[in-house]
Amino acid sequence: MAGNRPLWTWSGAAAAGLLAGLALPPWGCPPLLWLTLVPLWALGPGPAALWGGAAVLVSHRWLLWLHPLDWVGVPLPLSLPLCLLLWASLGVVAAALVGGWRLLVQLMGPERWSSACLAAALWGLAEIVLAKGPLFWIGLGSAALPGDRAMAGLAQWIGAGGLAALQLLLAWWLWRALVAWAAQRSGVWRSAGAWLLVVVLLHAWGWRLLQLPGPVAGAASRLNLLVLQPAIPTREKFSWSQQQALLRRLAGAQLQAEQQGADLLVLPEGALAVGQTLPHAADVEVLSGGFREVDGALRSAVLRFAPGEQAPVQAIDKHRLVPLGEWIPGGSWLRWAGLSAVGGVSFGEPSRLLARPAGAVGVAICYEIADGAALAAAARDGAGWLLASANLDPYPSQLQGQFAALAQLRAIETGRWLVSAANTGPSLLVDPSGVVRQRLSTGKASTLLVQLQVRVGRTGYSRTGELPLLLLAAGAGAARLRSRVRQS
Repeated sequence: MAGNRPLWTWSGAAAAGLLAGLALPPWGCPPLLWLTLVPLWALGPGPAALWGGAAVLVSHRWLLWLHPLDWVGVPLPLSLPLCLLLWASLGVVAAALVGGWRLLVQLMGPERWSSACLAAALWGLAEIVLAKGPLFWIGLGSAALPGDRAMAGLAQWIGAGGLAALQLLLAWWLWRALVAWAAQRSGVWRSAGAWLLVVVLLHAWGWRLLQLPGPVAGAASRLNLLVLQPAIPTREKFSWSQQQALLRRLAGAQLQAEQQGADLLVLPEGALAVGQTLPHAADVEVLSGGFREVDGALRSAVLRFAPGEQAPVQAIDKHRLVPLGEWIPGGSWLRWAGLSAVGGVSFGEPSRLLARPAGAVGVAICYEIADGAALAAAARDGAGWLLASANLDPYPSQLQGQFAALAQLRAIETGRWLVSAANTGPSLLVDPSGVVRQRLSTGKASTLLVQLQVRVGRTGYSRTGELPLLLLAAGAGAARLRSRVRQS
């Protein structure tokens, strides 16, 4: 039957998937996404798989900027084919996942509201689970940003997984209204009006959540941070000239932090090499991305330097490693350890909580910004603010826009201020309502002095995690089971 589908079915699914990829950050346009999700409900597993592959190929096209890979030992003639293979492989994985999800929907019956709620909840939970593994970067849960902050405000209670489920349910309702309109059934306009009213109420609720002030950590709630954006090209990072430039910029930032009374100096991911110390013993605490050896294994980490110390006294290691870039299966037995200038690195502990003497902070190193559940757990365990440390060079502005949108979502979910320190950008300050307060120009070496408030309260999402999604899945599953019993 699938082979007899008219051409417009496949072409429509492909076009909808391409538009869905564009509707994700850095644009972030939920209304367009709702329209592009309608064919996902209306068509079968095959077109849905095509939809998923097209959406991921568009939203992850920044992977092509890995080329050329000769700087990590890949021969130039193989560089572009390897990048294309990596990009296409992600599209195939996405197609399989979305096609499998749509097959489950077909077995349950997509026209039933209980099936729609269960399927939407399963999609949302799948995004949460995938965000803890190596193959997920961005999904429907982040689609509201940066264009629709009011909708994103609901993440304070339901998180990114809940937002993903909500996008799907709004699209399902829209699909059912279109089916009723095509069949000239009565009550179509009433259903459309109810849909519009629900959308307005959801936005009003989300906007209200963003306006609620959160409790701060008493008199010592304000922190002054100096962010250094060194803008050292990754492909040239380990040259002598660039290493000297980095040391000069770091020394200058230490002096500037002292002169401006900063409490902390923050550097991006990978700023310091293994065993590298600070140029000066300044009276300012430093949090810097770097590397360290643990039991003979290399780890990427955020290193903490106490005031007056040139060597790190504490660290939190990166747990969620970039596939192929930092880790490949069986990498310890292969001569090629990944697409990274430092070779393969090993996994750290899953907790994202750095318990500093001056107050705990939740840390996301690069790719970990996609895992909202881990940062929500850090906020629940006492993190008063969030730090995102990254090196997104040589990727284009598209990836930086997606990173900034994820940073906004993490700030909303946790009700925490977030500081991003990135090699070439985005280096920025985000408040708990998801507003980017300050930002450095992309690709330019500079510093940014920011002030934030240390928060102590918990959002609904920090307290309950994925409980709303689990309850939705359980309730919809129970309703579906009762329906099957009645039919029997």
